[in-house]
Amino acid sequence: MSYRFIAVEGNIGAGKSTLANMLAKHYDARLILEEFADNNFLPKFYNEPDRYAFPLELSFLADRYKQLKACLLNQDLFQQKTVSDYVFTKSKLFAKINLKPDEYDLFQKLFDIIDLHLPPPDLLIFLHCPIRKLQQNIQSRGRIYEQEIADDYLENVQGIYQTYLKQEVTKTLVIDMRSTDFIGNSNHFNQLIEFIEKDYEFKTHYLSIE
Repeated sequence: MSYRFIAVEGNIGAGKSTLANMLAKHYDARLILEEFADNNFLPKFYNEPDRYAFPLELSFLADRYKQLKACLLNQDLFQQKTVSDYVFTKSKLFAKINLKPDEYDLFQKLFDIIDLHLPPPDLLIFLHCPIRKLQQNIQSRGRIYEQEIADDYLENVQGIYQTYLKQEVTKTLVIDMRSTDFIGNSNHFNQLIEFIEKDYEFKTHYLSIE
């Protein structure tokens, strides 16, 4: 497998962390998981989004940059590969949805300054999941502050990701998650690994796993 840095992305509840864990284990790679559980602004944001959106997005921006910088710019001699369950651009995408226009303008200036210091992934794996399945996954994992996430919000997130993917220059593999189950069906994960290791030439490829 030639990719040194793989990032997994997708909507809330798409299964990013699950797949990132499986890939890191399979390739004995360094694993970067987003530290959202430690963000005190997140449950406050879901209760009062207008009040807490800006501090939430700033805190995520700082935390993601600190985490990625520490891991990606200090490569482990014995772990030459890295798998992350997010890309840094995620900060700008969610800020676009959650912030007021003047707040977003300021946020984007800060983002553009620090984004220059981080390497992009060699491969981006995007998990495309319908809203109904996202809600099922959100309910089943049982995070209290996520239980009231509205379909409209998930649709907004879905839309901003779709716009991002059309503009993204990173090599991107989009996986249809409607009937894909990496945990329950080992053949699904094996199909993904087989595709990754063939190292096809593409800019964006849509992969349907059966």
